[in-house]
Amino acid sequence: MSSTPKVLFGFHAVGVRLKTAPASVIEIYYEPTRRDARMRQFLERVKEAGVRLIEADALRIAKLAGSHGHQGVAARVNEIKMVHSLDDLLDALEGKESPLILVLDGVTDPHNLGACLRVADGAGAHAVIAPKDHAVGVNATVAKVASGAAETVPYFMVTNLARTLNELKERNIWVIGTSDDAPKTLFDVDLKGPTALVLGAEGDGMRQLTRKTCDELVSIPMQGAVESLNVSVASGVCLYEARRQRMLVKL
Repeated sequence: MSSTPKVLFGFHAVGVRLKTAPASVIEIYYEPTRRDARMRQFLERVKEAGVRLIEADALRIAKLAGSHGHQGVAARVNEIKMVHSLDDLLDALEGKESPLILVLDGVTDPHNLGACLRVADGAGAHAVIAPKDHAVGVNATVAKVASGAAETVPYFMVTNLARTLNELKERNIWVIGTSDDAPKTLFDVDLKGPTALVLGAEGDGMRQLTRKTCDELVSIPMQGAVESLNVSVASGVCLYEARRQRMLVKL
């Protein structure tokens, strides 16, 4: 574990850490003036886990969390190392399960990243990859929006995204990018095999080098007046289509 603790806030983020790694939770701050059922149930779980509880007013918790959206709960926790590297993760999957990876190019908003991690967890994606120079790291806001998924989905920030995509292709992982002008749609491609789905930030989309590195480009069919979807919504559409196809194979 890291020697430098980090802060999680919000019922979901703190609750998932309590559930999955209670020994990593150093202490939990809570607002005693909040006495609703959700807080009472949360405090019972904390006491069952034997974690130190500290009363604090809303302002102190906001300063600790760096946000006023803390719901009256924040925790100091030790870092958990899930997987050391992308190679380790892919090696562990080999021969067992077909990799499903979400690649984000240019997503710098923590709320978008948190939502992408949440949908990646729900759809069963094995990892999320982003470039170090065009992405946001996992901070307290990301963890809050992710509702615990920041603790369960490996998030790899790579120095050179195009090189990483080529390394995925060397492992026979089909790299599929999303683009509004692609001739094929998401529903026209086979997503049952090893797949990396690449999405760019809303508006700018993928960078040119990322686009050129993809094996194939697909579009998400848009039937209404809007021209594009938020990246987290688009991630959900793509990942769940892949999950749908994979579930049909098992039937």
